[in-house]
Amino acid sequence: MIRKIALWIVAATLIAFVALNAYLAINRLRLIQKSAALTLEISTIQGNISAVLQDLTDMETGQRGFLLTGDSAYLLPYTDGKNRIGTDFASLRAGLANRTERERLLESQLESLAGSKQVEMERTITLRQQGYRHRAFALVDTNEGREYMDGFRGMASSLSSAESSSFARFEKERTASLSRALSETIIASSCLLVLTAGLLGFVRYHGHVLEKEAAESRLALAERDSQLEKLTSALANQARSKMTAIEENARLLLEEYGGFLPRHGHECAEQIKEAAAQMERLRQELLGHPTFNQTDQKAA
Repeated sequence: MIRKIALWIVAATLIAFVALNAYLAINRLRLIQKSAALTLEISTIQGNISAVLQDLTDMETGQRGFLLTGDSAYLLPYTDGKNRIGTDFASLRAGLANRTERERLLESQLESLAGSKQVEMERTITLRQQGYRHRAFALVDTNEGREYMDGFRGMASSLSSAESSSFARFEKERTASLSRALSETIIASSCLLVLTAGLLGFVRYHGHVLEKEAAESRLALAERDSQLEKLTSALANQARSKMTAIEENARLLLEEYGGFLPRHGHECAEQIKEAAAQMERLRQELLGHPTFNQTDQKAA
């Protein structure tokens, strides 16, 4: 009983460690998935930052080309950038929805600066289209547009750095978590290995004990069977001697005094003799010995 309880305890502990290993593996998988999702998210945000900066740069390039030449073909980069920048800002805004208040504020300031820069460029382009070339260049010479661009690049760089810092911090935490999870897995796996070996050893020992107990039970049973056989043989022999004596006495009674016995007495003596013979046949059948009649039939 104690061995069975110990076996159940070891088996339950083994199952618990298997469950723990599965839990640790699931946690590692979730951490890897989270890391992959965050990496993709940060990469997308960085791409959106680069996209809005490229849009504004293309718009500035088209503005300068048109102001210098007056050729409307140079406005193509400006038009393309103007058409893209709204969508790119919307994507950036959506990507930063779950970020810190500081990052969302930087994005708002970027949109504000981009709007101011766009207004400045449209004013110069309008002046150039109307033939006011000197007034357009005078507006450019105020460095208002350059200040907008410098501010935009600085804020874009700050926003990009904030994303990089967040990613670096997460990577540090992820590395620490993976290292801790690896240590826990190694410990749990080692314990699982030890418990498995212990369980196998205990099962083997339990099997040997059961085999030994079974062998001892077989020996004890064989000894009891031998004793029972001896007792049965002794009782059978004793019963045989008694039945033989009864049958012999009944025979002698009939042979020597049969003529003097009344009819009823003679019948009783015959019945005693027949009963003794039947008891002897029954004894032999119980012992597995062939009866007199069976032996005669086989001989015949």
